[in-house]
Amino acid sequence: MGMNFGTFSYPMPVNEPVLSYAPGSPEKARLKAVLAELKSQQADVPMYIGGEEVRTGKLVELRPPHEKSHLLGHFHAGDASHVQKAIDAALTAREEWSNTSWENRAAIFLKAADLIATKYRPYMNGTTMLGQSKNAFQAEIDSACEIIDFLRFNVHFLDEIYRQQPISSPGMHNRLEYRPLEGFVLAVTPFNFTAIGGNLPTAPAMCGNVVVWKPANTQVFSAQMFMRVLKEAGLPDGVINLVYVDGPTIGEVCFNHREFAGVHFTGSTGVFNRMWQQIGGALAANKYKSYPRIVGETGGKDFVVAHPSANVDAVVTALLRGAFEYQGQKCSAASRCYIPSNMADEVKSKLVAGVKSFKMGIVDDFTNFVNAVIDEKSFDNIAKYIDQAKADGQTILVGGGYDKSKGYFVEPTIIEASDPKYTTMCEEIFGPVLTLFVYDENKWEETLKLVDETSPYALTGAILSQDRYAVEQATRLLRNCAGNFYVNDKPTGAVVGQQPFGGARASGTNDKAGSALNLYRWLSARTIKETFVPPTDYRYPFLGEE
Repeated sequence: MGMNFGTFSYPMPVNEPVLSYAPGSPEKARLKAVLAELKSQQADVPMYIGGEEVRTGKLVELRPPHEKSHLLGHFHAGDASHVQKAIDAALTAREEWSNTSWENRAAIFLKAADLIATKYRPYMNGTTMLGQSKNAFQAEIDSACEIIDFLRFNVHFLDEIYRQQPISSPGMHNRLEYRPLEGFVLAVTPFNFTAIGGNLPTAPAMCGNVVVWKPANTQVFSAQMFMRVLKEAGLPDGVINLVYVDGPTIGEVCFNHREFAGVHFTGSTGVFNRMWQQIGGALAANKYKSYPRIVGETGGKDFVVAHPSANVDAVVTALLRGAFEYQGQKCSAASRCYIPSNMADEVKSKLVAGVKSFKMGIVDDFTNFVNAVIDEKSFDNIAKYIDQAKADGQTILVGGGYDKSKGYFVEPTIIEASDPKYTTMCEEIFGPVLTLFVYDENKWEETLKLVDETSPYALTGAILSQDRYAVEQATRLLRNCAGNFYVNDKPTGAVVGQQPFGGARASGTNDKAGSALNLYRWLSARTIKETFVPPTDYRYPFLGEE
């Protein structure tokens, strides 16, 4: 392996500018053309294992959640043998990849970012819109800007980590090298953010690791587009292997493999708990070479609490956007809110008017603010919560309807709960359902205690207040119930490099995607001490006493 001499610089990037897709804009015309192009053909989507495009013939349909009648194509589903093959391909690639110079690794991911920023932008956005039912703006901030930012900022953060070196006493030199983990990393990614699908495999790969990547079936259409970008950017075969299998299959093979070195996960708390258990069991059976790194970002039951001094329109906007953008299918979505009695009537009437002004429908029509939920299972689950709330006599302020005849459409719904511990105030629904509780304006401090104790999760939360003492008090008392806390804003929309993302309690390990903290988990440091003139006698001066 050739050596390049020089400490190369990867300065802090700027966040990728968000395009507006305003009427008459060139990006809007281009995106519309690509949507039509993607809909006019049928994709035949293989798995990517080593240098191979693997087609099993076990076809699974890809259909837009908002337009079930349309067929986008098929992907080829795999089984345990493909997971094994992916691990083998990863381990085969490991030595050469881990020995590749940092500047050559970095260049691949920086090139991928530039490809997405330019020629692939409408394809990343188009596959996300059609496959995951996102509107143009929700796709742009996710499948273009956020993944571009993850790639560019992670290169910068990793470069900063590599520069951290120990001190040396006279007569010696100490150095620290940051090795990849020994073995392979498993990335398991969710449907709701194409950027998470891209970041979970690439963050460990950037650090020199090799990866088996299992996306959610409902995100395959955009996942394979990102994989095509990585290949065009020059990612060597076997570094990231993309497989389409079910969760139990991937767990069974990966968590029982001697070379399993870590998992990078985003998904439900229940699945993450089972993973942790399986890994613990395999550890007890002495299966692993090393202790695996277990990194997970899971559920949320995210709150918005308004102080009696809050600006009503700011509260309403934070809730309309925070609860209903991307149909509430964000782990950060506002799903429970606490509104003081002094403004409750005004907030409720403005929320209802806002929801009634939303247009809901297909993504190709850019006037639609709300699209479909991801699939039938999710639709049925959300409907069950709405029906139960009606049966339990909770007030439905707006919405409450749903229809899956053409697509999985759930009306944005606001439930007013009489009890602050009612089910929909506590459990994650992952849909366009917001539950509102009106508190006595004189019970501010008790309400903060209630916010802290209501849910097992601790992902995001927001306080709206024009009283600085109240902001200070809430920030302190709510310290442990949100890893991303917002003052006078909605609890969604974290930006890479600006708001490192992740929470604690049942919301995960808080390894903060979009910061250097996450990358430390994919590195294993080695200290090298060299002594220039070694001692040649074991005796120390203290032994010389008479």
